[in-house]
Amino acid sequence: MIDFSLQIELFSRHILANDWGRAHLFRNHRHLIVDNAEEGTAAAHSLVRQWLPHLESALIVMDEDAGLRLFLGADPAGAAELAALCADAIRLDTCYFMSPQLGEMTRRVDRAVRGRRPASATTLPTAFACAGEDLGLPAFQMPQGGFRYYPQMIRWVIDQVERLVVHGGVEAGSIAIIAPFVSDALRFSLQTGLDARHIPSATHRPSRALQDEPAARCLLTLAALAHPDWHIRPTQPDVAQALMLAVDPLDPIRAAVLAQSAFPATRPAIELGRFGDLRPDRQQRITYAIGEAYERLRDWLYAYRAGGELLPLDQFFARLFGEVLSQPGFGFHADLDAARVANQLVDSARNFRWALEDTSLAESSPDMPPAVRLGRDYLGLIGSGALGALYYPGWQTPDDAVFIAPAYTFLMRNRAVDVQFWLDIGSTGWWERLYQPLTHPYVLSPQWPAGQPWTELDEFTSRQEAMRRLLLSLMRRTRRQVYLGISDYGENGLEQRGALLNLINRLLLQNEGLGSTGVSPRPSLDAAEEGFIGI
Repeated sequence: MIDFSLQIELFSRHILANDWGRAHLFRNHRHLIVDNAEEGTAAAHSLVRQWLPHLESALIVMDEDAGLRLFLGADPAGAAELAALCADAIRLDTCYFMSPQLGEMTRRVDRAVRGRRPASATTLPTAFACAGEDLGLPAFQMPQGGFRYYPQMIRWVIDQVERLVVHGGVEAGSIAIIAPFVSDALRFSLQTGLDARHIPSATHRPSRALQDEPAARCLLTLAALAHPDWHIRPTQPDVAQALMLAVDPLDPIRAAVLAQSAFPATRPAIELGRFGDLRPDRQQRITYAIGEAYERLRDWLYAYRAGGELLPLDQFFARLFGEVLSQPGFGFHADLDAARVANQLVDSARNFRWALEDTSLAESSPDMPPAVRLGRDYLGLIGSGALGALYYPGWQTPDDAVFIAPAYTFLMRNRAVDVQFWLDIGSTGWWERLYQPLTHPYVLSPQWPAGQPWTELDEFTSRQEAMRRLLLSLMRRTRRQVYLGISDYGENGLEQRGALLNLINRLLLQNEGLGSTGVSPRPSLDAAEEGFIGI
């Protein structure tokens, strides 16, 4: 198994360095389109430079204010250099869907963040025209007074989404809720609140490990229980969580009681006890209806164990999902997100088996066929924290659902929406970059002078520029309006005064009609009823 960076290294140093390989590539492809060139790496730009003389035609598309994946090796300055190699340069400076108010706000944000810094080759000041419909709405809208606590802000966001969908004529699929980071708690709070208002929602976090998904952990735990010969003993909390997700409607308290009774930690064997063998008081506490569903799940697992013919792990997951978990009375029956995770897990296990099945034939034994042994290895590998394979359908979300995602994930989809909600604008996450001491994206860039040290001023300047690119890119993917969510205390309970909040305060001070006093966010118990501040 070769990761992406090593693939690029092998291609650049060995395949392109080989005369036959280079000639084969250049001879068989005579036309080239490069989209989002600013998000490409230096190696990709080097390939394009070598390729251009051999092409009959080429189109290179670049966004001047992007280069958002710098932390992954993007080289926007290198993309700008490719323009000099093109015969014609066509500059598009009109947005046909963004409102004039948002267009003006992009210029104000650009000036406020850039300050007196000179523009680089990839951050030239632009006269950006907006031809979208003028609805007379302010570009930014925020609750007057702000909120003290983080849950109050979340409740306000859910209230505003409901108002827009029910009374404002905005489709749910045209709303995006964006935060610098989307934690499990934030995701759960937003989706639970929207579900209670009957508003569909979808979320995507590509950096989230597959084994961190509750539905995946449920399937992995049940797979360990179904294969005791693998000697992978799940913990009692994992069994409780698996039973809670698998049996509907089993709550966490009764799931813990059932796991303690049916899978005690003192039992050496990997065995699930029968519901009928539990103490009567525990049966009554768990309820007989849930006990019946539990028995159906247990009977299926034990029938599989007794069948004698073990399946490859991906086929086991598919059978367990199709024959039990997706049926009425079980937890995956009406859970589309759980179905998506189950499908991703099946694909990941299948790809793992296909990649290594041939190499494992030499190590096979009559007691454990290669495909089954690979299932055991996969279970141990994913339990150790290895990420699953790339899952392309995970990037495809329903068109009629509110989209919840980290800011950069939303931008990588390159999709415009009517309304955006920016959560927790006081968080430093809007400004701070990922800490990468071993793979520093600036110092290791080809644009960085060799031997020049990285200083505090460089760090500050790079963070300001990254926030500028992020904010402009988000606003240029909005048709109508941006709602700003703010709370004095963040998700971790600490007071926040990040760079984005300071920027908003400066824009408020500049806003016509507020004079020199401005509006400083202050605590409010229920700002949702106090109106809005528009910028």
